[in-house]
Amino acid sequence: MAVKLTYEGHYAVIALDRPEALNALQFQMLEALSISLDQVAESTARALIVIGRGAKAFCAGADIKELMNRSLMEQRRGAQLGQHAFDKISKLHIPSVAVIHGYAFGGGLELAMGCTFRIATERARMGLPEIKLGLIPGYGGTQRLPRLIGEARALEMVMSGCTVEAKEAERWGLVNRIVEDGDPLALGKQFMAEFIDYGLCASQFAREAIVRGMETTVDAGLTIEADLSTLAYQTRDAVEGMTAFVEKRKPEFQDA
Repeated sequence: MAVKLTYEGHYAVIALDRPEALNALQFQMLEALSISLDQVAESTARALIVIGRGAKAFCAGADIKELMNRSLMEQRRGAQLGQHAFDKISKLHIPSVAVIHGYAFGGGLELAMGCTFRIATERARMGLPEIKLGLIPGYGGTQRLPRLIGEARALEMVMSGCTVEAKEAERWGLVNRIVEDGDPLALGKQFMAEFIDYGLCASQFAREAIVRGMETTVDAGLTIEADLSTLAYQTRDAVEGMTAFVEKRKPEFQDA
């Protein structure tokens, strides 16, 4: 199986395991990814790490040969399959990180953009090159990219199909951090370690407030924040967190 789900302590790990093809995404892989994400959602994992096997690529994009000679409806169903799978990542109740080493092109970058965070080694290269094939991104790239880096830079990337190096991607906000080269899983664990000790309730509320707020006006966003902040106060984790602060001890969150 070219998509493998494992668990490492508090972490769920999804690995794209097709290094001979630079982890290019086949439709079968998208289906397997969707099933794996359902399993992650039902697990006790506190964070998800997405990696690509092999030294050259996180994921080089879709398998172009599979995209050829398909009917209009088959092409649309294929786009919806990728969008649906990547949307599951973005809506997980736990945070996720894509560890980008080497290439992340097309569907590979769209997969990474579905994650909460993206980290990259200096040798990482990213882009949405579909325009060079007479196509446009179809797995969420035209929607998530401008929300991450702004309309002007998203238009530049999508309409030129340019490749962005890691340092520029960090400067633009496409990746959160550049990390030293190393084992992708170890890099993902190191990055996510600062997030897994907090209660999942507050983590989920915080992410929801930001994501929903970005899609509306500031006034409407403030209402969303007030509602979710009020809900956070009602959790047992909030009581534990404030009590621990007063008692000068480390809180023991129960995700409730």
